[in-house]
Amino acid sequence: MSQRTKPLSDEDRVLWSLVARSATPLKGRKAIEGVPSKPVAEAKPVPEKGPPPAIQAPMPPKRPIVAQTLDKPTIEKLSRGKLPIEGRVDLHGMTQGEAHALLLSFLQRASERGIRYVLIITGKGFSSGGDGILRRQVPAWLSTPPFRALVSSHDISARHHGGEGALYVRLRKKG
Repeated sequence: MSQRTKPLSDEDRVLWSLVARSATPLKGRKAIEGVPSKPVAEAKPVPEKGPPPAIQAPMPPKRPIVAQTLDKPTIEKLSRGKLPIEGRVDLHGMTQGEAHALLLSFLQRASERGIRYVLIITGKGFSSGGDGILRRQVPAWLSTPPFRALVSSHDISARHHGGEGALYVRLRKKG
């Protein structure tokens, strides 16, 4: 998987230089002196008419609204086949970008067709020694605004549907 790098903005360069100066080098290594490769623009002088404007600290990120988990009776009905799983999407082997785009379009089409319950297969992700990036990311994605408009609730699926490598998802009713 190749990573695309885009040039740093002036703000990012300043932030990086502050972070780089505050870091202590590993034992046996020298500190890197010149970090920014592009000169940072000088700050404009403040007019002397009044006190300098206050610099506001960045606001802490708002806690995302997490989609509700499915209730136990619904999970049991889905597990036993009493409630039909009307759609499935398998995200195995995809990059995060590919998986995100496919999942969003899949859920939008399912919602338009009036489908209520779907199964999202992420895989467990143990092959690379980690715990699976999609397994961790998909539940987080379901709590973001584009997905919240479509998803009512979700939860880990039953073992025979994939266990921790799959999610049951209840879509919102059209209306």
